[in-house]
Amino acid sequence: MTKIIGLTDTEIGRIAQPLETAYTLPPQAYTDPQIYDQEVAHIMRKSWLPLARVDQLPKPGDFLALDLFDQPIMVVHGTDGTFRVMSRVCLHRAAPLIEGVGNRKLFSCPYHAWSYDTSGQLIKAPHMERADGFSETECRLPQLKTEIWNGFILANFDPDAAPFAPPVQSLADYFKNFELADMAVARTLEFDSHWNWKVLVENFMEAYHHIATHSETFEPAYHARDSKTPDTDGPWSILHMPAASDEMPDPASHGPTGALEDWQVRDLFANVAFPHFLFGLQGLSLVWYQVLPQSVDRLLLKIHICLPKSELAKPGADEIVQGTAEMMDFIHREDIGANDFVWRGLKAPMTQQGRLSPLEKSIWQFNQWWLNAMAQGEAVNSKKTNHTY
Repeated sequence: MTKIIGLTDTEIGRIAQPLETAYTLPPQAYTDPQIYDQEVAHIMRKSWLPLARVDQLPKPGDFLALDLFDQPIMVVHGTDGTFRVMSRVCLHRAAPLIEGVGNRKLFSCPYHAWSYDTSGQLIKAPHMERADGFSETECRLPQLKTEIWNGFILANFDPDAAPFAPPVQSLADYFKNFELADMAVARTLEFDSHWNWKVLVENFMEAYHHIATHSETFEPAYHARDSKTPDTDGPWSILHMPAASDEMPDPASHGPTGALEDWQVRDLFANVAFPHFLFGLQGLSLVWYQVLPQSVDRLLLKIHICLPKSELAKPGADEIVQGTAEMMDFIHREDIGANDFVWRGLKAPMTQQGRLSPLEKSIWQFNQWWLNAMAQGEAVNSKKTNHTY
């Protein structure tokens, strides 16, 4: 029997049912700080997390700083051409080296001027000559395992993690014609959100709520009843939302190489590589929802609007980007209202598990993955606890 601290056997059994009879996660899976801590340990620090796109760091020396589960890190385009993700905490007295974004060939600590190159190697430590046995060459900032996938820079805290790409090959094949690696970030919207991260993931991965939350925006164009989710053979899910009309957009929407088929131009796709690598596709547009959980009840969301580099170079591209940004801002504010009242309900003492709709297959797929990941983590912990020396 699967065991997860904080969930009863009955609750776990309901989640694990086939979709036709399955239930949601119980409220405490969203609201309990202990369960969130388990998620950080068993899921977040064991999963591939998207941190940036290659096009956001085009030049050697470009960097982007962020905090990831209490660890200050930086994504760096090295002078040797390699993209690295590493700690940005000085090896001397633990001061963070940098903040924000920029371009540097040298990261100098603002506290005592210890300086590191773009590979994380310490190259200068002032007045350390009298420290016995100290060697600058033996000091290098800790590195996270890093991988490039379709233009995304991903990292994993687990040094033994298997590569990201093989388990999501079917996902990559499904969207091969969209040429994701050719996309570039044109605009970023930021939202500080006060709910559990799974509330946002679930909202992103079902069209059922179009009938109410988006009744005048998405529902007329992408009917909830027509949405479908293919079976998955890996840690990912696709929500395919067919267009309500067969009318074709501008022919340019078939892409720079004309690779997109008509249905790929018209339809809308919401996709997730578990746990929270969210991206949407429609025609030439890629919208990456970068989810950065901060605590059990807070996340930072960055919505990155991307277009093919060739399209961004055309006259009138700024107007297209502006229009897309305004639309995405409006749509997400509708979702904010929905997520706010879901979060209020999840915290109510009488709230229990609810039945899933057949239109929520993507959520069901995620829940099965979540159960397995959490149970595996608990099993490993149990073995460690029970081990005798």
